[in-house]
Amino acid sequence: MLTAMNLFVHEALLYRDDQSYLAGCLPFITSALDGDAPVMVAVPAANGALIRDALGRHAYRVPIVDMTVDGRNPWRIIPAVLRAFAEDHAGRPVRIIGEPIWAGRSDTEYPACVQHEALVNVAFEGTDAAILCPYDTRRLEPEVVWDAARTHPVIVRGTAREPSRHFARPEEVADDFNRPLPAAPDGAALMIYSTIDDLPEIRRFTLDHAARLGLPYDRAVDVQIGANELTTNSFRYAGGGGELRLWVENGTVVCETRDKGYITDPMAGRLPPAPDAPSGRGLLITNHTCDLTRIHSTPGGTTVRIYFRLPITEEGT
Repeated sequence: MLTAMNLFVHEALLYRDDQSYLAGCLPFITSALDGDAPVMVAVPAANGALIRDALGRHAYRVPIVDMTVDGRNPWRIIPAVLRAFAEDHAGRPVRIIGEPIWAGRSDTEYPACVQHEALVNVAFEGTDAAILCPYDTRRLEPEVVWDAARTHPVIVRGTAREPSRHFARPEEVADDFNRPLPAAPDGAALMIYSTIDDLPEIRRFTLDHAARLGLPYDRAVDVQIGANELTTNSFRYAGGGGELRLWVENGTVVCETRDKGYITDPMAGRLPPAPDAPSGRGLLITNHTCDLTRIHSTPGGTTVRIYFRLPITEEGT
């Protein structure tokens, strides 16, 4: 069991096959169970099945969630997966296996994934928690493994653990991946908003275009909610209005806002504000509605993009 002498631990498990995966994960789980510490597994479904089968009769003691669903948007992992589990067991040390980066993550998703891994160190600093993050060295590019060494203080290979020689300040890594986003396509639907009185039209515009671009009604409403929160933030924090765009890109509907604001807190949208805080929930709400969030923010302005996957058709498109 974790003690006050051994607070937050964040490890990257480098594995190459099912055997090395289980060799790294099972002792982590069984040591938690032996110490009566709550333990959760949040990994892609196939790896979750491996762990469930290996645990046998003890599997019922370990919640196993599909990270490709619950953690599809990396911005949602800290508040809705990791801290939600820790808060359910407040006052007790917790152990979590979390695999937020897997083969198949897109180039668009990847920067958000690395920012997440870096900022886990901030979100859990000083807490009685241990988080083990597996990385598949067979299928992931070498630069992904390099980024794992920058975002995890400890590297695990088999039964060997060693301090990462390349671990970097979390805020530094997060800022490295605060990268400019490509220009929106020329045909994107565009609305210029200038005052808070434009909010009703923003909601109509967003719902209408999200549906026209192919989202079912409930997901079009999610786009509307996200756009409402983002543009409200423009009025509240960015000193005025901005630009709202929607388009289709690689099987997703993209909703973008651009304004003159500057997000200086890397944990914005990842941690809830105090219960009595009058604001600060807009980005958190937005991250819960969408499949991916990307943000580029500088003193010159902020661009936020939220992505919603289109339904798969019979033709697979």
